[in-house]
Amino acid sequence: MTHRNNENTAPDIPTGRQIINDSEYLPDAKGALVPVELIKPQDILEDETVRKVIHHATNLSDQVSRFKAHTFEDLGDFEAILAQEYGAKKGGARGNKTFMSHDGLMKVTVQVADHIDFGPQLQIAKELIDECLNEWSAGSRPEIQAIVTRAFNTDKEGQINRAEIFMLMRLEIEDDRWQRAMTAIRDAIRVVGSKTYVRCYQRVTHDGPWQAITIDLAKA
Repeated sequence: MTHRNNENTAPDIPTGRQIINDSEYLPDAKGALVPVELIKPQDILEDETVRKVIHHATNLSDQVSRFKAHTFEDLGDFEAILAQEYGAKKGGARGNKTFMSHDGLMKVTVQVADHIDFGPQLQIAKELIDECLNEWSAGSRPEIQAIVTRAFNTDKEGQINRAEIFMLMRLEIEDDRWQRAMTAIRDAIRVVGSKTYVRCYQRVTHDGPWQAITIDLAKA
């Protein structure tokens, strides 16, 4: 087993060890202090590796948080200058904005995404849709029944499937009960908050595809 002592035991990485009466101890999962010499070498190596990864991950997370704060501050300062100079803001529908470099090879987009929830009208919509499906059972298309089933089945977090609900609203069905159900769904939609996303892109040539600058570790 190769043990990279210098890398894993760098002085800026907390070791979690405690020194009592000149002896080193490491807490176990129950909080008990275990003498280091009694711990298996592979368990010590695993502990050091995890602490190293978490240490760097925490530092990186702090950097990303600072980057996000600085980005919003820089873009806000730029917009403040625009407003002062021209009496106007840079932006589009619902606060979505694109900032472009002069050479057209870099851009920063700011997008606002609403968090959607549904009110009690959704249950009324479900009852009306069920009436339609029960009456159409013999001749209704199976894909419509599948969409309805997926729409009102909850996901892992217990949330209604929003994408499938909106797909229902795109179906062109003239039945009056269906139309009333769609009205109930629209009335049930509630914006309960929003989140702002910043995304950075660059491209090599003016006719080349935009490439996202990845900051999300899971997508790197």
